[in-house]
Amino acid sequence: MPSATTTTVQAGTPVRQARPPGLFLTLLAVCSAVTAANVYLAAPLLPLMARDFGSAPSAIAWIASVAQLGYAVGLLFFAPLGDSANRRRLVAGLTLVTALALGASAAAPGTAALAATMFVASAATVIPQLLVPLVAERAPAERRGRHVAAVIAGLFTGIVGARVLGGLAGQAFGWRWVFAGAAVLTLVLGLATAVVLPSRRRREGPLFAGLVALPSVLRSSPDLWRACVRQAGMFGAWSALWTSLALLLTGPEYGLSTATAGLFGLFGLTASAVAPLAGGLVDRFGAGKVVRSAYLIAAVSVPLFRLGGQVLWALFAAAIAVHAALVASHVANQTLALTATPTPATANTAYVVAGFAGGAAASALAGTAFSHFGWGGVCGVAGLWLVLGWGLSRSRR
Repeated sequence: MPSATTTTVQAGTPVRQARPPGLFLTLLAVCSAVTAANVYLAAPLLPLMARDFGSAPSAIAWIASVAQLGYAVGLLFFAPLGDSANRRRLVAGLTLVTALALGASAAAPGTAALAATMFVASAATVIPQLLVPLVAERAPAERRGRHVAAVIAGLFTGIVGARVLGGLAGQAFGWRWVFAGAAVLTLVLGLATAVVLPSRRRREGPLFAGLVALPSVLRSSPDLWRACVRQAGMFGAWSALWTSLALLLTGPEYGLSTATAGLFGLFGLTASAVAPLAGGLVDRFGAGKVVRSAYLIAAVSVPLFRLGGQVLWALFAAAIAVHAALVASHVANQTLALTATPTPATANTAYVVAGFAGGAAASALAGTAFSHFGWGGVCGVAGLWLVLGWGLSRSRR
């Protein structure tokens, strides 16, 4: 069997349809889980950080937003390099920067220093968005959805794990040790992954040509545009509901503690199991049918969430449904985006940034809606985003 490290893609040459070995896929999925978690480490640790710095948690909540901003910047500048740069060197370099920045975060003397190091760490931890296009390129067409789903499952596991395990580890050992541990894990897994990646540049030309080409790539591919818009709608609906859920659970309706409310993140782990199933369905029926089914499930979850404002079991069912819809939609849309153009890393950047923008806008609007209209307003925002995501994607063929 050819080595996983020998594939090279030059301009104008077909991609070799080699099936990635199981260990290769597993390593990429685990690396994606660990590196994706870095962006979300700060959120569950904010109360501990505030106590350490002598501040109120609400006064340093902006640090979690800085991490999100750093990730967005990293997506724009580093993710498109997967179409042109030496992937092995790129992943190794980003791994070293991320590990050093996380180590500096662990030793940060104040909030300003912590925000700066978190920004750098989050900008450099875009490694999963370099690995997913690689998997899509190497996989045989009839199994591409399954292989992409394996890495996406790792990514979602990391996001949920950061929220749940990060808080528990921080309570037991302190928030600084959580960042130190993340630095070590990132260094080990990132360098191990870099070793098995292709070692040559994929295309000649300017290094940042992918970033410059983003608008034209998006305009020239209706399939990519459709995947971007639909995922922006789906991720926006999920973000509106999920970022506001703690306000409902800790409010007068339920009166739960912050720690107990945080355990709702475990529903995300159940949804990660949907990724392999969704990948198989994409391979069998196509991405479009899977996205339509995911939108239907998400549409059902919105009235369940509304009922969950008074009935706890409805929240349980809605949380599982909306997570499953998000993961299935993501697997299908990202598989479509990665195969829509001859520049998968650039297309993937457009796709991820579009989803991120949809989620950020919906989250901001959901906060205002909750202040003025309560939980019903949040559910209204989620429903609106689903309608916009599906309706706008139908307007271009």
